[in-house]
Amino acid sequence: MLFPRQVLAGHDVIRTVPDSCKDFGLSGTGLIVTGERTMKVAGSAVRDALMDNGFEVQIVTVGEATNDNLDKVMKAAHECDADFLLGVGGGSKIDLAKMTATNLHKEFLSVPTSASHDGIASGRASIRSESGPISHEARVPLAVIADTGIIAKSPYRLLAAGCADVISNATALMDWEFARRLRYEEFSRSAYALASYTAQTIIENADLIRPNLEESVWIAIRPIIISGISMSVAGSSRPTSGSEHMFSHALDLIAPGKALHGEQCGVGCIMMMYLHGGDWKRIREALTKIGAPTSAKELGVSKEQVLEALVTAHQIRKDRFTILGMGLTREAAERIASITRVI
Repeated sequence: MLFPRQVLAGHDVIRTVPDSCKDFGLSGTGLIVTGERTMKVAGSAVRDALMDNGFEVQIVTVGEATNDNLDKVMKAAHECDADFLLGVGGGSKIDLAKMTATNLHKEFLSVPTSASHDGIASGRASIRSESGPISHEARVPLAVIADTGIIAKSPYRLLAAGCADVISNATALMDWEFARRLRYEEFSRSAYALASYTAQTIIENADLIRPNLEESVWIAIRPIIISGISMSVAGSSRPTSGSEHMFSHALDLIAPGKALHGEQCGVGCIMMMYLHGGDWKRIREALTKIGAPTSAKELGVSKEQVLEALVTAHQIRKDRFTILGMGLTREAAERIASITRVI
């Protein structure tokens, strides 16, 4: 099991990036993977702090986590002969740094400027291809340095999506337990307990997660990070990804770019919890309190797109057994989405 060796979360911890690098014996050239906006928000501060402490620093600015942008980061790392990488930005920048570090056998640090999903601390990376986003096994960050002051200034929608992503662990875990009973699938009680703790913590504190409050980030960031760590314990994404993620990935193919990953997983969780016979109303209520979408309209997609995603979701990962089984009929999908008030 591989975990981040250091997790720092709090106000102004971005200043500690050079200390973390020195703690791990990193030296030479660090390549910062960031975006144009996140460069202004945090990238420049990380660059200046590293240079003040004797590091050479190169920067590559990229957009979404696509294969083209991965090639761009790989090329930049080769050209500057990077000794280590830093993902400074949202999930896409961290995923690109993570995959580059994996491919080049380099270390990397995760410096999130937002918390839109639990990938900021995990050993998984999602890279978008022509057939949709694909989850890859990747390098676990040496350190996660989450400055709550910076994250609190990011669009609240991103934090709400991160919370929804963690809440969706509730149905991922039910799917995992289901597969253990019916297929005798490999199972980790430790990973299960960690992922369950994170989902319940967000649900139970939903009233306290609000826009423009750094305290809300303090509440959410720990479960978001631990959710990512649960994947390292399990050795797979099983504790955090089930039928609700399959619905989200199906929707990515049908209506790309309409909603955030965590938002789609939250809506998927409502419907999959109904299928499991669980308390879907509690999931819906928690998402509503946080301000995350609970319906097709709020996701910005149509009724037909939701139904198509439900009917095709079981085809996304045929190796992953979930409550979706061999798939839903159109009639069953419409009934589920109607009862849960998604459509």
